[in-house]
Amino acid sequence: MLLDIFSTDSLSVVNAEATVSTLDKLLDYLLDVSVALGTKIVASIIVFIVGRWVIGWIRKFFDKFLLRRRIEETVRSFLDSLINISLKIVLFLFIVNILGIQTTSFAAILAAAGLAVGMAMKDNLSNFAGGVMLLINKPFKVGNRIVAQSTDGVVQSIGILYTVLLTGDNVTIFIPNGPLSTGNITNYSAQKQRRIDLTFNINYGTDIDLVKSILLSVIKENKSIKDTPTPFVGVTDVSNGVINVTIRVWVNSEDYGNTSVSLNENIYKSFSEKGIYTASTLSVKMLKD
Repeated sequence: MLLDIFSTDSLSVVNAEATVSTLDKLLDYLLDVSVALGTKIVASIIVFIVGRWVIGWIRKFFDKFLLRRRIEETVRSFLDSLINISLKIVLFLFIVNILGIQTTSFAAILAAAGLAVGMAMKDNLSNFAGGVMLLINKPFKVGNRIVAQSTDGVVQSIGILYTVLLTGDNVTIFIPNGPLSTGNITNYSAQKQRRIDLTFNINYGTDIDLVKSILLSVIKENKSIKDTPTPFVGVTDVSNGVINVTIRVWVNSEDYGNTSVSLNENIYKSFSEKGIYTASTLSVKMLKD
């Protein structure tokens, strides 16, 4: 009986020691895990604070760059938000990686979703990127007369996806910014002044001095024509039975069209009065710069 009691007490003591040993190991493990996790948490907090500061510095630097380029406020605000969100996503993934959370699957899902969206909206994304480049580079502005994508018109608005032109016959044209930003653009309003070139075909035997005198008189009467640079009047070609007399005058860009028409009409009238035209030809050719 005493032996059985002793054996039972000994077994209880052994079980108690085993339990204590297990608890001790568990506490050691929890302590190690807590220390490791605490280190990661502290590192994550430091990275978060430093990352937020870096993001703020990048945003300020980029905003100053856009201000120097005189980018419109709406575009600056949009780009700032885009940069802010993108950098915060990068910071979030970096912190998650520090904490030991696997980001491979998350990044793969995010990349796949981004690819799907990009494929579905590739044209709009192209137009969006083109709109941003147009607003940054400013090859034209609202009110300019341009020729782009085989369309001649005055710029009414420059949007993120489309640029709106109004043609001379009052037709509104929407041009996608993607091809517009990568194609050729002729801006007739970029310079304050433009040159008008007019060439007249005069028959042989005509008094050239009289022709030049008439042209100079018509030029002098037109108040839209600049005195500087000095207007040019001269013979530029003699061939095929005709003499080509050319005038070159400078006007403000906004006066180009009206002045061209006015010169043609007044020169024709003056030539008719002096008999300096033939039944066969009076050819008036307007040359674009």
